[in-house]
Amino acid sequence: MRQAAIARTTKETDINVSVVLDGTGKSDISTGVGFFDHMLEQLCRHSLTDIAVKATGDYHIDDHHTVEDVGIALGQAFKQALGDMGGITRYADTHLAMDEALTRVALDVSGRPFLVWQVEFPKDKIGTFDTELCEEFFRAFAMNAGFTLHITNIYGSNCHHIAETCFKAVARTIRSAIEFDSRQEGRVPTTKGQLGG
Repeated sequence: MRQAAIARTTKETDINVSVVLDGTGKSDISTGVGFFDHMLEQLCRHSLTDIAVKATGDYHIDDHHTVEDVGIALGQAFKQALGDMGGITRYADTHLAMDEALTRVALDVSGRPFLVWQVEFPKDKIGTFDTELCEEFFRAFAMNAGFTLHITNIYGSNCHHIAETCFKAVARTIRSAIEFDSRQEGRVPTTKGQLGG
């Protein structure tokens, strides 16, 4: 099975993450940041990846370190679980709607990390959650997973809906990109012979 576990402890956070890529979308998420937990559950459910996250952080400062460090650990877990990426589809994209919001995501499981973030929120907060932390999470995740990830909110007015379409669209795109392609027969999907670097 394609799976991995990462433990990350710093002076700011203590994080344990595990992933099973060929799962059913089971989640066990506890970061101490309620809205973020909800978004990670969406990521898990719609990618059909089983994800467990246990995190504590320096909440007396703010939620930034916790959200970013979860992104780092989760990205590392995905990278480890994918191994040499032999046989995967590699590329995928999704348009995902939620009420008035529409978001487009394109992904290359390339081993070369990059994030393009074209998302603007009409407000700075969703409840107590800083909307700018969505970008921080996806940057940390993409850089550590080795994903080239493009996220564009095409339109939307409700901050919750905009954020949720981002997480769900990334989830659906990951699901498609990491699926095995029967025609690849275990080959790494590149003419270079390896992905990354």
